[in-house]
Amino acid sequence: MTEFQKHPKAPWRNFYGRRKGKHLRESQEAYLDEDLGKLSPGPVDWDVNPERAPLDLAAIFGGRDVWLEVGFGGGEHMVHQAVQNPDVGIIGCEPYINGVAMLLGKIRAAGVDNLRVHPGDARDMFDVLPEASIARAFLLYPDPWPKKKHHRRRFVTPEHLAPLAKVLKPGAIFRVATDIPDYVRQTLEEVPRQGFDWLAEGPTDWRQPWGDWISTRYEQKALREGRTPHYLTFRKR
Repeated sequence: MTEFQKHPKAPWRNFYGRRKGKHLRESQEAYLDEDLGKLSPGPVDWDVNPERAPLDLAAIFGGRDVWLEVGFGGGEHMVHQAVQNPDVGIIGCEPYINGVAMLLGKIRAAGVDNLRVHPGDARDMFDVLPEASIARAFLLYPDPWPKKKHHRRRFVTPEHLAPLAKVLKPGAIFRVATDIPDYVRQTLEEVPRQGFDWLAEGPTDWRQPWGDWISTRYEQKALREGRTPHYLTFRKR
């Protein structure tokens, strides 16, 4: 089991991504030591919340709408949304600790206080989010797992989408951005099966970024390498 799944009640969940990359800078180590604890959304991990008591989002965010970003990468989109939407609370999940450290530095620089950070698997967050509590969710440039035998590892599978749908409010928006055509195919097949409608009426609805979009480092890499971004918007029925 992973370090986030040591409790005997925790379900077995395979995890295929990286937990840590290159050596962290001294400043990033400081962000993790000084800031991560106070930005926790609450008792998410099985070791500290084996009964899976739901998070009290009203206490955390003061009754504001709550958004969720799954795999926030370096955190630029998450901080951008927090700055643009101070009346919204945002929770981000990211198991890659280097990305978490990058986000914490951006939070310090922006001075925003409406963010919470879970440095782990989004599936653990789904366990403790109240049903129908999230107003918007983002899945931006997720790991494409390009080999066919690895497609089951993608986020857009029932293992991830079913619990996501459960915590989203009726009418909630789910945004997916990817530059991988086959990921688009799988997304358009799997997401509607979990009770979502694709809100596209014409090509511009998936070719053009959202009005409040900020291009991420992953998107810039895709553009440099000649891949075309796709912007898919779904609404929970």
